[in-house]
Amino acid sequence: MSSIKVVLRNNKIDKAGLAPLYLRVIKNRKTKFISLSVKLQPNEWDEDKQKVKKNHKSSTRLNAYISRKIADAEGEIADLERRNQSTSARRIKEAIKGKPLINFFEFAYDRCEKLKDTVTLSTYRSYKNNIEKFERFVGHREIMFDDITATTLKDYASHCSSKLGNNNTTINYAFRILNLMFREAKKEDLISNELVPFTKFKVKKNKTTKRYLNEEQFEAFINLDVPQEHKAQVIKDMFIFSVFSGGLRFGDVIELQWKHYDSKNHRITKTIRKTKRQHSIRIGQKAVDILEKYRTQDQKQNDIIFPFAKVDELYFKDRGHRSLITNRAISLSNMYLSRMGEELELPFNLSFHISRHTFATRALNNGMRIEHVSKLMDHSDIGITQVYAKIISSELDNAVDKYIN
Repeated sequence: MSSIKVVLRNNKIDKAGLAPLYLRVIKNRKTKFISLSVKLQPNEWDEDKQKVKKNHKSSTRLNAYISRKIADAEGEIADLERRNQSTSARRIKEAIKGKPLINFFEFAYDRCEKLKDTVTLSTYRSYKNNIEKFERFVGHREIMFDDITATTLKDYASHCSSKLGNNNTTINYAFRILNLMFREAKKEDLISNELVPFTKFKVKKNKTTKRYLNEEQFEAFINLDVPQEHKAQVIKDMFIFSVFSGGLRFGDVIELQWKHYDSKNHRITKTIRKTKRQHSIRIGQKAVDILEKYRTQDQKQNDIIFPFAKVDELYFKDRGHRSLITNRAISLSNMYLSRMGEELELPFNLSFHISRHTFATRALNNGMRIEHVSKLMDHSDIGITQVYAKIISSELDNAVDKYIN
């Protein structure tokens, strides 16, 4: 329950001997004061009757004003508590003062649309899906930013874990999307720092392991016989090509065109799909040999090098179509690679992204500086690349434990 009372702040008497009149709001043992912009002599206020005494020349007008303010405040409190049981004293104060309250879902869905053209289609869909997931948990859209507290996050994490069966990685990703919306709102000065609850409750992160092929496994993969009549050989070549060309991502490899390849200098130059940065890398001889397998006499500069997916004119023009083609191709590639991994008896499921990890660990193992590895992988921050350095360090520790102890 909330309580509201008019108080004269005798501890704030000014030089003229006047004390300010405030509305005092108490909610959940938290107190907030709201100025009524009225000052009185201490002997002009009747604390028991909550009225200005008649010895003030404008007592009738002031009492009518105070009564109206109390009624307005009580109306705001009743409305807020009807909508949300967790209403805070601070939020009541803001509502009474007329400070606008920002609806989280209205802002979040609008922000998703504004970000749509600056992120990949899959990222945009992920944003929306996670906002919708949070909305299903809440059960309605009438929730403001300051309604989302550490307790809300704790309850949401419990719901995701017990009801939806999400692991901590999935829950943390869902929190990242919510936190993104808070950061976007802060950028526009719509909310204050004190409203952000993510520092007060966190979900423990699962320890993740970067999967990669060691030298023996990679050599076995290169020598693996695969069916020639299907696309298994193409995806195998694409995987090996990626390892010897800086760990190029799947989306960049399937759309690689001959115009991107400088055969004289053995260099690939293209705009990376994920980062939208132009990237130029000198590729290894084994990558060159793979490209030469797919060269034809009548090829054109705009022709796709690897015939794995239907990368046509519409692919480059329509984001939705490109996303559909890419997702289908990823699923098909991982199906083939998974089978190859089973045949090689790998202790993990083989996917195309492992080619990227394999490049990084091989490069560092062979003595390449981490700054160069980071540049070749087109990482935005060397801190991302340092994950691979930790893997190499861990391998060295294991080698010491195994062979020296």
